[in-house]
Amino acid sequence: MNYVVTARKWRPQIFQEVVGQEHISKTVKNAIVNNRIAHAYLFAGPRGVGKTTTARILAKALNCKNNTNGEPCNNCDTCNSFNSSQSLDIIEIDGASNRRIEDIRSLREAVKYAPTTGTYKIFIIDEVHMLTTESFNALLKTLEEPPEHAIFIFATTDVHKVPLTIISRCQRFDFRRIELDAIKNQLAKIATADNISIDDQALTFISKKADGALRDAQSLFDQVVSFGGKRIDSTVVSKMLNLIDEDIYFKISDAILNKDFLEAFEISKVIYDNGWNYIDFLSGLLEHFRNILTTILKQDTSFVESSEQVKKMYLEYLNSFSESDLIRILTYLSKVERELKISQNQKLLMEISLSHLIGLESTTTISELVKSIQSGKFPEQPVKKNFSKPVVNLTEKTNASSEKQIEKVYSVSEAKTSDSVEPEVSNISNVDTNISTEENSLINAIINELGGREFK
Repeated sequence: MNYVVTARKWRPQIFQEVVGQEHISKTVKNAIVNNRIAHAYLFAGPRGVGKTTTARILAKALNCKNNTNGEPCNNCDTCNSFNSSQSLDIIEIDGASNRRIEDIRSLREAVKYAPTTGTYKIFIIDEVHMLTTESFNALLKTLEEPPEHAIFIFATTDVHKVPLTIISRCQRFDFRRIELDAIKNQLAKIATADNISIDDQALTFISKKADGALRDAQSLFDQVVSFGGKRIDSTVVSKMLNLIDEDIYFKISDAILNKDFLEAFEISKVIYDNGWNYIDFLSGLLEHFRNILTTILKQDTSFVESSEQVKKMYLEYLNSFSESDLIRILTYLSKVERELKISQNQKLLMEISLSHLIGLESTTTISELVKSIQSGKFPEQPVKKNFSKPVVNLTEKTNASSEKQIEKVYSVSEAKTSDSVEPEVSNISNVDTNISTEENSLINAIINELGGREFK
């Protein structure tokens, strides 16, 4: 038997096998069971998520003589004739190559004829947005009032190009992008059936590369199997697809915490030597810091789309970054991403940007400091991995001397807590912090300007 690609070999034959589109499968099945069949359906969504497959299953179920709970039996004469591409009652048309008005006129003539063996005569038009304006106009009247035996099913990846007059005459179903875990589970099922050994990290690489399209993931899976054989690990997948190693992103976040500027140039050299795209790398770096931010906010990795091994690495950053620092990093990287697209020397810009990123200091806002002074207590500071001493980031209108005095108050409190293993909360007073009368007046002036109470 000739080889069949995975996407065709594992194409769903019933609604239950369609991955990631349960909301559509359930609605269509219920419509069949309750005999609420529409005369026109519009399936819209990104590529490779099951639009055409669902249209074929729906057409088969409508004409199936033994359907159960809306599912086709795949054993009767009508199901077998369709599966062998010999059905005269289910006509599949490519909208890209049959887009002229003459083709639509021929379709209108075919609609008039009753089905031969099935209950309905069904017309599936794939990539319907490719039809010309004249073709859409010629289809309007037939689409609005077709014969009772005629049903239209349209599929499109660009629903915005379909006229509203067509959309309003159809039941519209929006297919969603398939989640990473759903793609991984399907690929793992295929690998098990084909006796292929593949690890979780490799499945994650393939699924992320597919970007929500199961068909793309299956095509990549075929390539990886051709390259690595029956035993596949993440190294094989990374080498075959020339993927950017995720460890490099963790090296950057560690370099920020350790203030290792040399790492910026070493990472830039690795990117250049491997031929990785700098824009793709920066997009991955943005996602990396986004993952750290969500991990800190949620205190878990439920928002991170990656393997279990990588998720454990993100949990190690729980006490290493503050939310405000991560927002600054993400804002800066977004700005660099725009500049990188128009840069003439991307390698140099990347080295400068990474150096600047590593040089960013941890910040404490003036509002947080004033709140601490007003309450008479300083909060415990998170433990950071070899992080340099936080500095005050004055976002309000203050002069240079004000900044120096506030930083002095903060550093004294920090020095007191560093002697013990568990930092104790310190009460602020003129006695235990040795604040002079001049310093006390300066702090009170800042607090009064911000509307706070006098500090004593």
